[in-house]
Amino acid sequence: MAAADGKSTGIDGFSELLGIEYLKSVPGEAHGRVAVTDALRQPFGIVHGGVYAALTESVCSAATYAAVAAQGMIAMGQSNNASFLRPIDAGHVNAVARARHTGRTTWVWDVELTDDQGRLCALARISVAVRPRPGQAP
Repeated sequence: MAAADGKSTGIDGFSELLGIEYLKSVPGEAHGRVAVTDALRQPFGIVHGGVYAALTESVCSAATYAAVAAQGMIAMGQSNNASFLRPIDAGHVNAVARARHTGRTTWVWDVELTDDQGRLCALARISVAVRPRPGQAP
């Protein structure tokens, strides 16, 4: 998605396709969620694991981008690892991400994914690469 000046806002069409909502982003912490729909369930009726991965990467990449954009940098997923603890089949998948490392070229986030009852359903660790915006000198 582009802002009025033509530069990327860090929000992408894939996040919009999944219905990801960005709820809160402050330095070092970001919150987001996605509503569970039939399109996001795997054949056995629970949320597909890829949805958790997409939600965590989208929330963390957007929060990193918000922090580094003023320096002419962009953010993109570098590594994404999730452990699934309990399934979600209705409501929302809620993500709370906390930055563990905010380096010059890499940010690392820990993410707790919960259902609407606040039960821990998955844990994820995401590394986000920070690079110069294409066309700008490093």
